[in-house]
Amino acid sequence: MAADAQMQAPRASAVAVVIPTLNEEDSIGAVVASLPRDIVAQVIVADGGSVDGTAERARQAGAFVVAAGKGYGRACLMGAQAAETADIIVFIDGDGADDPAAIASIVAPIQAGERDFVIGSRARGRRELGSISAHQILAGQVAGWLIQLLYGVRYTDMCAFRAIRRDTLLALGMRELTYGWNLEMQMRAARAGLRVLEVPVAYRRRIGGESKVAGSLRGTIVAGFRIITTFARIALEPMRKGAAR
Repeated sequence: MAADAQMQAPRASAVAVVIPTLNEEDSIGAVVASLPRDIVAQVIVADGGSVDGTAERARQAGAFVVAAGKGYGRACLMGAQAAETADIIVFIDGDGADDPAAIASIVAPIQAGERDFVIGSRARGRRELGSISAHQILAGQVAGWLIQLLYGVRYTDMCAFRAIRRDTLLALGMRELTYGWNLEMQMRAARAGLRVLEVPVAYRRRIGGESKVAGSLRGTIVAGFRIITTFARIALEPMRKGAAR
């Protein structure tokens, strides 16, 4: 009986963490080193063309580095494609602001077969003073309200910290290669009828470097434009036949 039970037990889901980076040499080594390796089988740093020591420090910390080329979404997609042996992909930023200890709670509902897509919410979690701006919180809330109006799924944030089954992600038909990637994933997951769960996550000040989005007026404007155009494009896009999990 024990042997039969062992034969019928489901295989543990292999988890890969994908970290898109751009000039994160001050933080990437510590981020990779802090990942819970009892849960995480593979770490992929998808580098978007860093001109500092990001790639080398990531390798020294034990990550596999992919030269992804320009674009946040491109890095995320290429990192997921490179994780060929993974069942579940966790996305986390390379600046040290996300808490890797939350990976267990983010992947558990997927491993249990209860959810298809789990996303962290900084708006609902503990935020270190100075870690995130008020307009970033507001943008996530507004996007969440609009997605709820369209698809009936409520989000409170566009947090990069998230987990999804690799085959599910690749089946979503992701196209956005810039900062609209996170919003596109949330919209496509909602319209495909995936079982979505949002969990509160702690958020800290970045270890080093400057935010590519909130660190400058230009970065904020460019990211905001990409997010708006991404929302409009997907909202107006006809539903694909057979689009479901």
